Amino acid sequence: MTMKNAHSITDRFTGSVIFTAGIQVADDAPRALRLGAATAVAIAAKADLRGADLMGADLSHADLSHADLRGADLSHADLRGANLRGANLRGADLHGADLMGADLHGADLHGADLSHADLRGADLRGADLRGAVLRGANLHHADLRGAKS
Repeated sequence: MTMKNAHSITDRFTGSVIFTAGIQVADDAPRALRLGAATAVAIAAKADLRGADLMGADLSHADLSHADLRGADLSHADLRGANLRGANLRGADLHGADLMGADLHGADLHGADLSHADLRGADLRGADLRGAVLRGANLHHADLRGAKS
């Protein structure tokens, strides 16, 4: 059964609510799916998601182009095939995130933690990777042309 539920996105540091979305989800939907749906609503509403707790969110194939996700916790998030073109991910935690095939062309990843992230086949052309932690990241077939490091 699907119901309209409210799901809140909180600040990763303070725990305070930064956005609440009314979403259509099954009563027993996993947290990752609810958080992904709420994030899609927040992005469409141009909500400020700086520092958001999006750990483990299912954002596969989401359009997050030019989103401001500075300092957000996206650790272990599913971002396979996501459009993060021009997104601001400065200082974000993407530890263990699945970014396989993601479009990060021109994204600001300055100081981001991408340790153990799966970036196979990701488009990182022109991305700012200065100060980014890439320890254990899988960059097989990633396009790094013009990336700043």
